[in-house]
Amino acid sequence: MDIRAEMTERTAQIETILKAYLPREEGYQKTIMEAMNYSVLVGGKRLRPMLMQETYRLFGGRSKVIEPFMAAIEMIHTYSLVHDDLPAMDNDEYRRGKKTTHAVFGEAMGILAGDALLNYAYETAARAFDIEPDNPDVCHAFQILAQKAGIYGMVGGQTVDVESEGASDMTKEKLDFIYRLKTSALIEASMQVGAVLAGATAGEQKIIGEIAGAVGLAFQIQDDILDVTSTQEVLGKPIGSDEKNHKTTYVTYEGLKKAREDVQTISERAIAQMDELVVKNEFLTELLRYLISREK
Repeated sequence: MDIRAEMTERTAQIETILKAYLPREEGYQKTIMEAMNYSVLVGGKRLRPMLMQETYRLFGGRSKVIEPFMAAIEMIHTYSLVHDDLPAMDNDEYRRGKKTTHAVFGEAMGILAGDALLNYAYETAARAFDIEPDNPDVCHAFQILAQKAGIYGMVGGQTVDVESEGASDMTKEKLDFIYRLKTSALIEASMQVGAVLAGATAGEQKIIGEIAGAVGLAFQIQDDILDVTSTQEVLGKPIGSDEKNHKTTYVTYEGLKKAREDVQTISERAIAQMDELVVKNEFLTELLRYLISREK
């Protein structure tokens, strides 16, 4: 399988879905729509909606009910990046090779664009209730999305991450906590929502959650590795941001060699769990391999 070609094809399909759910740029407040749309459409691999869609297909899902959730997860991910790039956070002016939202629209509009994308994500996901009003799994999926994005998920992890900048008392337990929430949470949400909406059993949902958690952890460790080994031209964003912001990462804590070994170990465990499932999706398995071994 040519994973890159397959990803390119699916990314184009996801782009079409995203554009269908983005707001029209009109009215007195159209600047916020412009900033929202710029943020979402500036690029990206659309990994989270792709994981959601492929997990949905893994368990036999065929309805369009998955589409508003796919758009919503990408909006939530994008809002987190918009706020992450702000001067009060990482203070980055480039992402995916293009100017960040606050660099184009100003800091105040950057804050508002992130706020708007988060709220609009829930408005978008709620449209699934109109598609399948009698499906109780839609409510369950909505709950997963909300929790994984909030204080018990991504925001909670980001909070501890910010408070730990420059701290000398970082522990492995705290670092794992940050990664499990800050990065793994949205990957878990993506795959769990897909499984739930497709009608996966409780046991299958549990396995998918464990796989997603492991993939999210390996994904973040690989991100740390790339921050010190890659280039801005390859990554499309500044490298060395973690060092600049005095962040303790998996690489600074464990060393580059151990970080690479752990990515390999964690990823192999996740792939082995995928193979244990009765249902199969070859592309999803190869996608998980790609996420963990990516170079940007």
